[in-house]
Amino acid sequence: MYERLKTLRNDNGLTQKDLALKLAMSQTGYSKYETGENDIPTAILIKLSNIYDVSIDYMLGISNVPDRK
Repeated sequence: MYERLKTLRNDNGLTQKDLALKLAMSQTGYSKYETGENDIPTAILIKLSNIYDVSIDYMLGISNVPDRK
């Protein structure tokens, strides 16, 4: 899951700082999500799903299909 978050961010041309600003949090806080140091709250998962326009199942690695259905 954590590598997928990093890949999505990079594929969308965003830095951790860019994404942290979109999520109204610190870059350090966001970084801990990508490394797995902190669990990602449901509200943040929903925001990330909307930012990337992918399903939460895809972000979590449950599905390999990014489409939101």
